[in-house]
Order: sequence, then C-alpha cells, then structure tokens
Amino acid sequence: MSESTNASIRQLTQSNLGVGIALLIIALWLTNLYIALQYPFSWSDPVCWLLFILQTHLFTGLFITAHDAMHHTIAPKIPRFNHAIGRICTFLYAFFPYQKLFTEHHRHHRHVHTDDDPDYYEGNFVMWYLQFIKNYLTIWQILAYAIVFNILKLYLPTSNLIFFWIAPALLSTLQLFYFGTYLPHKGEHDNHHQSRSLSKNHFWAFVSCYFFGYHYEHHDKPFVPWWQLWRVKD
Repeated sequence: MSESTNASIRQLTQSNLGVGIALLIIALWLTNLYIALQYPFSWSDPVCWLLFILQTHLFTGLFITAHDAMHHTIAPKIPRFNHAIGRICTFLYAFFPYQKLFTEHHRHHRHVHTDDDPDYYEGNFVMWYLQFIKNYLTIWQILAYAIVFNILKLYLPTSNLIFFWIAPALLSTLQLFYFGTYLPHKGEHDNHHQSRSLSKNHFWAFVSCYFFGYHYEHHDKPFVPWWQLWRVKD
C-alpha cells in the first residue's frame, strides 16, 4: 500500500465519517427489524426471505461496527463516544458485555494462533465453532434473550420474532466465525500474523463479512476500519 493511500486512510479514519457509517448500520438494523417484526410471515413469501437475509447481514454489520470501536476507529478523537457506540452495538447484537469482548479481542491480536488466543482452537469446524460460542456466550445473555422474547411475544407474532430476530442473530454468529475466524486462522501460515485472506473480490468480501475476509490485512493494519479494508487489499 502506498504512503499516499496510507495517509488518506488515516485522514478518513480521523474524520467523522466512521461515526456516520456506524450510526447508519444501527439505523438500518433497527428499521429493517421494525418492518420485519410486523410483516405478515409466510414461508412462501419472497419478501420474508429478503427481510431475513438483510437482517442477518445487518446483524453481522452490528458486530463489525462494535469491532471497529474496539480498535478505536469509529470516533478516535472521542474515546468515550467511540466505546459507547461499541456498547450499543454489542447490546443490540446479543446483550454481549462490550468490555469482555474488547479484552478478549485484543488478546487475540497479541497472541494470534497460540494457546493464549481465545479465538483459536485445535479442532474441526464444528468443535471450533462450539468452543468459540462457549467462550463468549454467558447465562446472563440467555436469560436476557428469554426475558425480552417473552415480553415481545405479548405484542408480536412468535414466528416473526424467531425468523427475523433470533434466527438472523444465530446465523450471523456462524457467518462471523466462518469468514472472520475459521477461514483466516485454520491450519499453518507462513506470515507473522498467522492469518490468510480471501482472494481479491470486493463485492464478495463485503457481502460475506464486511471485508473481514481480508483478514491478513486487518491484522497487519488494525487501525483501518472495515469500510476501508478493500483499499488495503488493493
């Protein structure tokens, strides 16, 4: 990456654009969920599937936005606001405690692909995924989901809550794990970041996981927000 591109990315990161993008992701997530929860559910209705796919993608976007907050790239000049957005995103995503995710994620960067890496596991895909979920999911989150679900079902159809809220969140964890942890870190690597990346295809990289398939690039330049990772790949 050229020095001019590097400087341009740093300049954009220091601007307010990251805040706007983060708020847009949150607003789109809330809007799509609001529409979906009230939409007449039918397995045969293509609109339901479109809303489902969009909600899954926006769930992933919520977590990626929280991840950017962990790297201080949303509002780097206002740390409290930066982390406040991160906390909002992890809460909306699955009632995650932001500080725990922050601590564990930076452990991952410091000790990638070692026994001290909380995101690494010596095992097959299924066992690794289950270990990944076990590391981050708590009984308090499950209780919070149960309480909110039972309150909401007094006012909204249960089928909508499951199809447009619960299922997209679960599928999003699989998406984040597969493209953001499993593919980049499985097996052996010949670089000091112990990471690999998707081949360059910016459309697929965005659709699959907000450019986090470009994972070596993220580890190499963690100060780059998700919406600029494609430039690092170039």
